[in-house]
Amino acid sequence: MSAGDLLASVLVLGGVALVLLAAVGVVRFPDAFARMHAATKAATLGSALVVVAAVARDRGTGDTVELVLAILFLFVTSPAAGHMVARAAYRAGTELSPATSVDELASAPEPAAGTDQPAGGLAG
Repeated sequence: MSAGDLLASVLVLGGVALVLLAAVGVVRFPDAFARMHAATKAATLGSALVVVAAVARDRGTGDTVELVLAILFLFVTSPAAGHMVARAAYRAGTELSPATSVDELASAPEPAAGTDQPAGGLAG
């Protein structure tokens, strides 16, 4: 077993451990927002570790650029998607856990009908 194989194995195990912990979080966390938090961390960090393992294991096959682009795509899209899904769930009236102490969207203006922008423009 080469050093690259050993590094790839450690990275895959780390990625799998993160995904497993996120799955536990999805089952155990009290509300939809906390569950989304756990799930998006797994999509970003766990998947990125597995892709980095593939980069470490790549032996000149020319797939490194595609794998690095896949990591960048995950880092850009996964947090944005999680944020948008959480915001949509909040606006749909999903209840917060009683343990939630901060609700930053409670004072945000409601969006104007038919748009995603706050009524009265983009101020604030």
